[in-house]
Amino acid sequence: MNNDYINKVVCADCREHLPRLNNESIDLFLSDIPYGISLDEWDVLHNNTNSALLGSSPAQNGKSGFKRRGKPINGWSSSDRNIGKEYQEWCLSWTSLVFPLMKEGASLFAFGARRTLHRAINAFEESGFLLKDVLAWKKPSAHHRAQKFTNVLRGRGLDREALEWEGWRLGNLAPIYEPIAWFFKPYKVTMTDNILKNRVGALNIETCRINGSSPTNLLEFGFGKDEERFHEAQKPLALLEFLIKLTTKEGQLVMDPFMGSGSTAIAATHQNRAFIGFEITRQYYELSIDRLRTASCIVDNEERGHALPLFAKNSISHKISQ
Repeated sequence: MNNDYINKVVCADCREHLPRLNNESIDLFLSDIPYGISLDEWDVLHNNTNSALLGSSPAQNGKSGFKRRGKPINGWSSSDRNIGKEYQEWCLSWTSLVFPLMKEGASLFAFGARRTLHRAINAFEESGFLLKDVLAWKKPSAHHRAQKFTNVLRGRGLDREALEWEGWRLGNLAPIYEPIAWFFKPYKVTMTDNILKNRVGALNIETCRINGSSPTNLLEFGFGKDEERFHEAQKPLALLEFLIKLTTKEGQLVMDPFMGSGSTAIAATHQNRAFIGFEITRQYYELSIDRLRTASCIVDNEERGHALPLFAKNSISHKISQ
């Protein structure tokens, strides 16, 4: 059954297709999953009760780093207290489908938000996975969105109070890192026996040395000089390729149920791995097809029979039939 999906991106809700894949066939799960922080419509994973969500104020117009109104931590209504629980339930709806597909000992990397990642971790663990570590991807830069408290006070005509609060802001520290939850599927034998059986579970440290040193759980990767940005949540190819090289061998299979603009598929192909991908938003699905076409990767769309006859430069062996 996997042959219907290998080296293809399918435009659909992954939950419709995951049950069709072979059990214990995936060597690596690598995905920048939706964070549940209402970044955009595709990231609103709760019962929204406020029509202002994703709108914008005059202060946001023209701001690249703060384009839409999100949900404040304090919430707009009492029902907003359920956002975390609803996000966790959504994660569980697909992590439970992923569990039987993974080989025993296989790694799973899930990018997440600092504020909601624990909910995703709960869902992965409830599905049967074990948490190995939480890595930190240090970004080259970060938008600081903290509003000057003095401006708020002066806007209310509270000039005396503004003098008292000079230098104070409302918001957070600049978010310079994003967490990556690292799981694995439990195995029933020894670690060595499982690696020999399933060919997953070991770490390719030599290949992944950084400036001659063993890698740590703080990962510092930026976008390449000519690496174009297509998605506001896009991750650098170098980071994805590092995680793929660290945990898989050439020819193995990487799955991303939330493909976005196709970065995981391109990274897998660059490292001579096969991929399976799903993307529910047609705009980003079409972007992923365009990027994969440009990169000369093997890819297909969701209408089986409309294959794009593209062959990877680095010799992934699966050929899509017309």
